[in-house]
Amino acid sequence: MPKNTKKTSPSIATLASEVLQDTNSSKIAKSLAASALAQANTKKQTGSELEDTASRVLQSSKYNETTKQLAASVLSQSNKSR
Repeated sequence: MPKNTKKTSPSIATLASEVLQDTNSSKIAKSLAASALAQANTKKQTGSELEDTASRVLQSSKYNETTKQLAASVLSQSNKSR
């Protein structure tokens, strides 16, 4: 299975950190933020369940721009063969 070698950018990592520290952030935003941070300096890649969540976030109008940025980052780091 081919690996995706993309990593979270410093600006998205900072955003993810802010989301995780914000008590008003949604569960989905925090989940995406945690995944983005986990992929900042490692070879980890997005799992299939979180890929589905990120995809739904991007297709929905109910999520804010921050959550969509995190979803896009996480989705871009998924396994390309799935």
